[in-house]
Amino acid sequence: MTVTSMPQPTLPAQRVPDLAEEVVLGVDTHKDVNVAAVITTLDALLAHQGFPTTATGYRQLLSWARSFGVLHRGGVECTGSYGTALTRSLRREGIEVVEVNQPDRATRRKRGKTDAGDADAAARAVLSGRATTVPKTADGPAADMRVLRLAKESAVKARSQALNQLKAVLLAIDPDLRRELLTGLSNPALVATCAILDSHDRGQAVFTMRMLARRIQHMSDDLSGVHCQPVSGDGQLFHRPTARGRGAQVMARNGHHRLRRIAIAVPLLAPAAGLLWVPFFASVSPRLAGRRSSAGTSSPGCQSAAPRMR
Repeated sequence: MTVTSMPQPTLPAQRVPDLAEEVVLGVDTHKDVNVAAVITTLDALLAHQGFPTTATGYRQLLSWARSFGVLHRGGVECTGSYGTALTRSLRREGIEVVEVNQPDRATRRKRGKTDAGDADAAARAVLSGRATTVPKTADGPAADMRVLRLAKESAVKARSQALNQLKAVLLAIDPDLRRELLTGLSNPALVATCAILDSHDRGQAVFTMRMLARRIQHMSDDLSGVHCQPVSGDGQLFHRPTARGRGAQVMARNGHHRLRRIAIAVPLLAPAAGLLWVPFFASVSPRLAGRRSSAGTSSPGCQSAAPRMR
């Protein structure tokens, strides 16, 4: 008896794209491993793979993506944290990087949460035009100012916290020593005095005060170092005049002009309203108060004095 085997169906060959075909890259970034996915311009998934978050891994990811076709665009998640170094590496190679937010919750709930799915969704967001945000540059003066400001704010916060703790501990020490330290001392002088205290046989409170004072001095030295750091590009230092100082100067200048306008309008409008000239500007501007003597109290005198005040 002859047994004939059933014909086996022929599986379709895996489609290999043309090298000239354009592909789109999508990356789901993590701390240790980045998962990348490559799709075609026809929204067909080609492959996905994980790469380590190292310089070698970034080069391997780029070479792997370019093996499927011409790569011009790429969507990267978390370009401000985990994807910062990858974004910089891709831009150096001439790849247009687009920042991609996390996938839609409803779509992710239907398809499931996987790293490969998130990378695929990032590539499709770039292809469809839903993701168009250009990530911030991770180099240049803006990046330098950003990281230096981060260091400055943390140092200021730590110094203020240590100073508040020092004053709180100061209330628990011996009254005689506290009176000696608090008498006529500013905050810098208080810190300098507490930093050189002899904590031997004086209790743990004095030891804590000396430690906090030295911590404050260390934070002050860090702030001085931050202010002296040059910013790349323009060669200027990080320290700039504060916005509060500039705003105070502008407000003082504008306020002086407003005061002059009010001082001119009051003597002109007072006769029509039946009011008397009240020298309420004497406490605000001595210069305006001095001119009041030449203006007089009558309405013609006030009108003749107004041009001279200009």
